[in-house]
Amino acid sequence: MKRIAVLLMTFLFATQAQAWEHTERLAKIMAAQDEAVQVRFAVRNPLRTMAFFGIEPGMTVIEGLPGDAGWYTGLLVPFLGADGALVGADYAERMFPWFGFFSDEFIASKATWVEDWTAATRERAGEVSTGISAFQFGSMPEDMEGKADAALMIRAFHNLFRFEAEHGVLSEALDEIYRALKPGGVLGVIQHQAPDHMPAGWANGSRGYVKKATMIERLQAAGFVFEAESAVNQNPKDQPGPDDFVWRLPPSLATSGEDPALRARMLEVGESNRMTLRFRKPEQASEE
Repeated sequence: MKRIAVLLMTFLFATQAQAWEHTERLAKIMAAQDEAVQVRFAVRNPLRTMAFFGIEPGMTVIEGLPGDAGWYTGLLVPFLGADGALVGADYAERMFPWFGFFSDEFIASKATWVEDWTAATRERAGEVSTGISAFQFGSMPEDMEGKADAALMIRAFHNLFRFEAEHGVLSEALDEIYRALKPGGVLGVIQHQAPDHMPAGWANGSRGYVKKATMIERLQAAGFVFEAESAVNQNPKDQPGPDDFVWRLPPSLATSGEDPALRARMLEVGESNRMTLRFRKPEQASEE
């Protein structure tokens, strides 16, 4: 028993030391970021968020909807390091005309997004030798199956929910994420959270918000195990009404920026209330 206790204590100390090393590594990376990135640390909480999801150097991580600049991309690439890999995953190319406001030029650019994003991200990475690749949902390469340690869907699910009923894009994306993850791999979710009392139609993703219970139920139906949640990205000041969209809030202020008084109120509210949920692909498929 004494030997077991010693081994357990040794393991715990080693685990804590490694966690501290990872925290210190990420903190140094964060300190090296541009001011425009650093100003959002207080509301995006990358240190606590990435620790909650269990992201570690050397992992292969899928980043959903990274965008052209890739806010989290700039942290993940140096953090994952030379033994790690980052895989960008954008919406399916066919989705973008459905929004109704993207220019023809922007929609056309999605035909070469995989190549363009990969090249631009590699260029920004400089000497960092993290593996970088990309795909669009609906066309995940076969060699991606079972390769990822984690997938991060950060404010990326609402449009998949929005267009699911008519086009099935949520089911498509979840199937590919599930297949891409290794057994035991993590799916980390951060999503604008709809108040429980709002109607289901209001919280269908078209306003940016999804209910937490809906998210958990849908991902469990796709085979993921709901493991834990964190309050790290909650903001109780965000109390949307029936006519509100999430984009009334910073950083976009898209529906409030022209009204000085409304803008001031939205800045006081701050960024959206966000659920932070950790799911896991089962180690073994269930037997039925």
